[in-house]
Amino acid sequence: MGELLRRYWFPIAASVEVPPGRALARRLLSQDLVLFRTTEGVLGLIDEHCTHRGVSLRCGHVDAQGVTCPYHGWKFDPAGRCLEMPAEPASKPALLAKAATHAYPVKELGGLIFGYLGPTPAPLLPRYDLLVVDNVLRDIGVAELPCNWLQIMENSVDPTHVEWLHGHHLASVRGAKGQTTPKQYVKHHERIGFDISPHGIIKRRIVEGGNESDDDWRIGHPLIFPCALRVGTGNQHRFQFRVPVDDTHTRHYWYACYLPPEGRSAPAQRQIPLYQVPWQDENGEFIVDFVDGGDIMTWVTQGPIADRTRELLVSSDKGIVLYRRLLLEQAHRVAEGGDPMGVIRDEADNTVIRFEQEHDKFRNGRQLLREAIEMSHVRYSPLKEQIIELLGP
Repeated sequence: MGELLRRYWFPIAASVEVPPGRALARRLLSQDLVLFRTTEGVLGLIDEHCTHRGVSLRCGHVDAQGVTCPYHGWKFDPAGRCLEMPAEPASKPALLAKAATHAYPVKELGGLIFGYLGPTPAPLLPRYDLLVVDNVLRDIGVAELPCNWLQIMENSVDPTHVEWLHGHHLASVRGAKGQTTPKQYVKHHERIGFDISPHGIIKRRIVEGGNESDDDWRIGHPLIFPCALRVGTGNQHRFQFRVPVDDTHTRHYWYACYLPPEGRSAPAQRQIPLYQVPWQDENGEFIVDFVDGGDIMTWVTQGPIADRTRELLVSSDKGIVLYRRLLLEQAHRVAEGGDPMGVIRDEADNTVIRFEQEHDKFRNGRQLLREAIEMSHVRYSPLKEQIIELLGP
């Protein structure tokens, strides 16, 4: 499975985290890395530890050429080449070459920085629609979660949890605080369906009172293979990127775009803000009075790695079964030397990768929009009031 995941690009940082002259430690797919941006603006992604004595380069000085180890001054450029060994004679090019470290492809798009740890040549970084669309307001939420990425992704093909976790359970939690929960969350799922798409799985549902003409069935929303989900309605759209840090940790990004109503323009952004989404209170208890907090609680309480020998799958878990089979199928494809689904190598296929999304369910006034935001991770966004001003009537 590690070989499969290494065929894809993963977001490893927000652009705002790595200004020129900054080095940042990152862990991805159990590898310790350092991400840096030279003072000339060039990004580098290399192994974290210096090839000399293993000191972390995240503590090093970054200049126009690269990052310098704080211990003995060995300098590495974005390609991993060792440029300087101050204590050694300058006439030792072979020694400099031997000291080179591993460097990995790194690219920036839409306010995120992506890394690729797989075999070369690297595929193209997918130009997903929300990463490249114009005239939108953007923000990025993030949470570091102590559990495996797979139990988070399996939640994405488990539609019926909505009526219980985000309906009955959330209503109980919020009701105890004198808060309300939209009735749409508690509607019973009468039918669920899943289709394989070129980029993953389309999830569909019909809830009580609905039919196949409803957006939730006719359009659905996509799981983007292997580790992302597209959610949102109408003027609010977002990706959820589930980044496998290692076997027992996942970095979760909520990458959001807010599209202004017709006739309006989104305010200009010099940079896209990054904000933390808290999921535990000061006592270490789960914060479950918002939708995403409830999700996090269910992911984390399954344990660092869910023990699937103890589970009892039933008919409503068919989306989970489909996703697991798809993972194994694509892993076998990689083992046989092929590219897995969603890997793009032709520029003609990568102008813009569009995903259709169901329509807005919150178009009945600014107050309802505010209530919807308070029930989601967006309540922690520094742009919350701007979002309400942009999308409200």
